[in-house]
Amino acid sequence: MNPETNQLQQLVVGMRQAYARGDNAMAYARAAAGSPTNATIATLIAYDLQAGSYNAQVRRDPATNRRWCEQIAGILAPFLRTGDTVLEAGCGEATTLAGMLGALPERPTRVLGFDLSWSRCAEGLSYLASRNIAAELFVGDLFRIPLADASVDVVYTSHTLEPNGGREEAALRELLRVTRRTLVLVEPIYELADSTVQARMREHGYVRGLYDTLQRLGMSPVRCELLPFCNSSRNPSGIIVVHKQVEENPGPVRFQCPLTCTPLRVEGDVYVSDLTGLVYPVLREIPLLRPEHAIVASRIVQREARHEL
Repeated sequence: MNPETNQLQQLVVGMRQAYARGDNAMAYARAAAGSPTNATIATLIAYDLQAGSYNAQVRRDPATNRRWCEQIAGILAPFLRTGDTVLEAGCGEATTLAGMLGALPERPTRVLGFDLSWSRCAEGLSYLASRNIAAELFVGDLFRIPLADASVDVVYTSHTLEPNGGREEAALRELLRVTRRTLVLVEPIYELADSTVQARMREHGYVRGLYDTLQRLGMSPVRCELLPFCNSSRNPSGIIVVHKQVEENPGPVRFQCPLTCTPLRVEGDVYVSDLTGLVYPVLREIPLLRPEHAIVASRIVQREARHEL
């Protein structure tokens, strides 16, 4: 049994019971693991348990969501050019993605979003459809994004890095890798928070040192400050902006196998890596592109090759 399967077996029942009691499921997972950091599998279970809660919150308070999304659109708009591609890493239920796109004066040519949780992506597709907004959502891992290097013009997050304390460098490396031109981080910034918020961030295993980590990675952030509006005073949002020096005309967005970094192509209801024989399924219109979803199915590749002949 691989480590993630073992963690899933150990945590899924306990976290569901904690959530049903009204307890903090992530706190339960940290205590069960005896670790101050949040494991990926625990985050996945928590996100699945919470699926639908963000859409419900927007329905209860649409004005707050509209103000938040207009703020995000105002941040991103100066960095967008005609024909650009945009990715929200950790899109959740697409409440920010949809509202941001609706507030932009000109929508990007292609919009993508991924999340660790299939359930949240499913909620997101429904939310986007209800607002007649087009975007491609897929299940992916922040630390193994299934996109080739410099695939997307503008990449942004909205409290996506937040629960990944201790893994800041790995997450930032991966986001920078897939970004072609501009990376915008909308996250709680520990160093700019007051002592009460800092204590809460430590308690929940939130990220710290994002600005310094980017500098260690050779980046020179052009903006780092708290935002004027956030949804919760207990969790104030900040922004960090990084520009990359890259070549023009990168071509279309390119998906890649998160395990082998080989190109993926769409073939019916699967994404296929011809070079490895690995395939990734699509569940109810949502591609499952985490490493754990890989299926060794070279017969699909061989069958298609014979068909082409």
